Amino acid sequence: MIIVCQQCQTRFHLDDDATRKSTFVARCSVCGHLFSAYRPVRTQAITFIDLEKVRQAEADDTVMAISNRKGGVAKTTTCLNLGASLALYGKKVLLVDFDAQANLSLCLGKRELPTFYDAQKAVSRPLDEFIVATAYPNVWLLPSGRNMVLLNKNYFGSRDFEFLLKDRLETLEAEFDFILIDTPPSIEFSTLNALTAARRVLIPCQCDYLSTHGVDQVLRLIALIRKKSNPLIESRVLLTMLDRDTSVSQMILSKIKRLYQGQTFETLIEMDGQLKEAQILSMPAIHYSRKSPAAKQYIQLAREILVATDRAAVSAP
Repeated sequence: MIIVCQQCQTRFHLDDDATRKSTFVARCSVCGHLFSAYRPVRTQAITFIDLEKVRQAEADDTVMAISNRKGGVAKTTTCLNLGASLALYGKKVLLVDFDAQANLSLCLGKRELPTFYDAQKAVSRPLDEFIVATAYPNVWLLPSGRNMVLLNKNYFGSRDFEFLLKDRLETLEAEFDFILIDTPPSIEFSTLNALTAARRVLIPCQCDYLSTHGVDQVLRLIALIRKKSNPLIESRVLLTMLDRDTSVSQMILSKIKRLYQGQTFETLIEMDGQLKEAQILSMPAIHYSRKSPAAKQYIQLAREILVATDRAAVSAP
């Protein structure tokens, strides 16, 4: 690696094995100046199945990303409950846990299993070998785990890195009616890959005016993705955690609907004690209590999505 003295601009070549630290202090042998130096970040080349095909192909209409820069807005809860609700309509659903925190996997009782990172390291093996069945009919999971952070470390910035997830999901397009991707509350490898692979983005937004900042950031990112790699990507905002008993929530709801006029789902997700109980038990609300407000609302959201994606007419499950 090459380091440069900030005082006299002398360049030095150090063996990569000289230090394992990412940041270290060096002394210039010419002028004696002490300065901080950094090991270069080296990205790894990505092995694709068919890069040219996925670069040219439109995003699959069945793929939806759940995304927001702000945490605590019910991304994972929505991914889990929407997936389970679509399954009630007889749809085969794959949930992709693309967040290194692995909350979706934990909610489904799937711990310490091979992840997308393992699948990428074994690119010659079919992706469906890494997909596991869940306790719920018609719902499958591609788990996450601690090694998912290595995707960002090893590949972020590599050439065409944003097409990696789309490249692998292309092999599954005929197996599932819907693929839902749970993303982290940050803009990095996982989120950029999810937005490149998805035809639609569902943006959960808590009925809290500050939550709109996270929505705005995602919408700006989607605009960039639309220009660069996914021209047909669409997005809608899902209002969550609504407390109908407070005038403040109603006022914020009205402001948010005006702010994102024509960009919100008709369905609203309310604050619901039974939904919180279901979360504690790591269950979808509809399998904990089908009569709870949130369960009914997620089922209605599933129907709204089925209509929006031009699926066959369905009756309530």
